[in-house]
Amino acid sequence: MAKVIPRIGSRRNGRIGSRKSTRRIPKGVIHVQASFHNTIVTVTDVRGQVVSCSSAGTCGFRGRRRGTPFAAQTTVGNAIRTVVDQGMKRAGVMIKGPGRGRSTALRAIRRNGIRFTFIRDVTPLPHNGCRPPKKRRV
Repeated sequence: MAKVIPRIGSRRNGRIGSRKSTRRIPKGVIHVQASFHNTIVTVTDVRGQVVSCSSAGTCGFRGRRRGTPFAAQTTVGNAIRTVVDQGMKRAGVMIKGPGRGRSTALRAIRRNGIRFTFIRDVTPLPHNGCRPPKKRRV
C-alpha cells in the first residue's frame, strides 16, 4: 500500500510565505508588470531575493478580467500582505508595461501602508527596433 504524503500548505494562492523563513524586511522593491491581459506583482528585498509574488490569475481572475484595474488592486493586496506582516515600511516601485492596472496598483500599494522611496517606469522602449526582414518578392 502506498504511503500517503501529507500536504503542508498549498501553492494555490500566489503568496509564498509558509515555506520561507520569515525575516524582518524593513525595505524592499515592488515590481509591477501590467500588461494588457494580466498583472504580475513581485516583492523583493533590497538584494533582489523574491519574498512574495502574485498575479491576477492566481488571485482567481480568468479571461478578460485579469487585465482590469480591480484585478491589479487585488493582486497587489495579495502580494503585499505577507511582507507587511514581516515589517516592510518603505519600498521602491518598478512599474513595467502599458496595462490598465498601473495607477490602480500604485494606489493599492500606498493604501496598504507602504511609503515609496522611488517610483521608476522601466517599460522597455525600442529605439527604432530591430531591422525588418528583407522583402520576399521583387
